[in-house]
Amino acid sequence: MPGQTVSVDVISDVVCPWCFIGKRRLEKALALVPDVKVEIRWRPFQLAPELPPAGVPRDQYLIQKFGSLDRTKEMFERVAKVGAGDGIAFAFDKIQVSPNTLDAHRLILWARSGTTQDAVVEALFRAYFIEGKNLADRQTLIEIGAANGLETNLLAELYASDADIERTRREIASAQRIGVTGVPFFIVAERYGIAGAEAAETIAEAIRQAAKETGQEAGQDAGQQAGGARSAAE
Repeated sequence: MPGQTVSVDVISDVVCPWCFIGKRRLEKALALVPDVKVEIRWRPFQLAPELPPAGVPRDQYLIQKFGSLDRTKEMFERVAKVGAGDGIAFAFDKIQVSPNTLDAHRLILWARSGTTQDAVVEALFRAYFIEGKNLADRQTLIEIGAANGLETNLLAELYASDADIERTRREIASAQRIGVTGVPFFIVAERYGIAGAEAAETIAEAIRQAAKETGQEAGQDAGQQAGGARSAAE
């Protein structure tokens, strides 16, 4: 219904390739519902919170997690094939460091205004998966933020402090409390949950249904208010 905004909370981690794919599918979903006003809100999740702040060498991390590089090569080939279908040219071989993503999520938090947050998220995904940049490096994060409208000096000051570390961790814990164990996870209008990088049509249908229900509720509220006004007048 015109005038009603549908929220979509996207719980993700910037080192999750399926989250990058999920972002592309969300963008396609939005194109399928041009008449619905949608507010996208990016929420944090960490797939490897145990990593040190500086991260660890990529091969070391992959061997520890998956047992062998041969196994990860096959896995990444499958993901790259899917990503190509969604317009993403994954370059897994360029990645040298598996980072702790807490600082990257702090940057996303600081970008929560207008279209800045989505641009920062896109830049982080591209920096990691296409350019192979180290997202554990704060200077790299500052440069990404500055390139997308945030103030360099302010970011430097924030990273020199503990600003929003606990807030970010609380948000991650909140996602875990509602049962999120893997990402991406989409929450549409705070009522529909979509686990995984589902097809654009699936996400679009959830948005349409939420918009319909939100519109109906708004109409019911307006009708009740009008009825109350008539009763008072009588």
